[in-house]
Amino acid sequence: MIRVAVLVYLSLFFLSCGYKPTAIYSKDILGDRIFADVKISLKDPENSIIIKDALNEAIVTKFHSQIAPKEKATSKLFVELESVDFRPIEYDKNGYVVTYKSVVTLKTIYIDKDAHETLLISSGDYDFNIESLSVISDTLRFNAIKEASLKAIDALISKISIRGIK
Repeated sequence: MIRVAVLVYLSLFFLSCGYKPTAIYSKDILGDRIFADVKISLKDPENSIIIKDALNEAIVTKFHSQIAPKEKATSKLFVELESVDFRPIEYDKNGYVVTYKSVVTLKTIYIDKDAHETLLISSGDYDFNIESLSVISDTLRFNAIKEASLKAIDALISKISIRGIK
């Protein structure tokens, strides 16, 4: 009985305070059909593919929109992998690096449904430990860039949603 009362109270609270999910605000800007293009980086082609897949997934799951061809889209996203950086953040007692932070910066130009073009820079980071003496393996590097890219896309979604609130 108490659970039902709490659930009803929370439901009324969220309905009465004007809460809207970020998808509503971003949909106001981007519309229902979005074209997404990720420029393939010559330095990191495999990571560009991961960014493309993550962006497509975000369009469907977080924007609640459809992926559309360029000519049928209400808005367009052009994403480029601006930079990838690895920074040591923790050392062991002998001075060897044991933890790194990967930082991915994405440059996005989006053209909204009203044909306004906007440049957004978003970044994401990911901390990871290494197993051997200060050497980042290809697998660790690939995974770190993937995780940081996902966070950068989340930051991009937040920035677009904030523009929808204004």
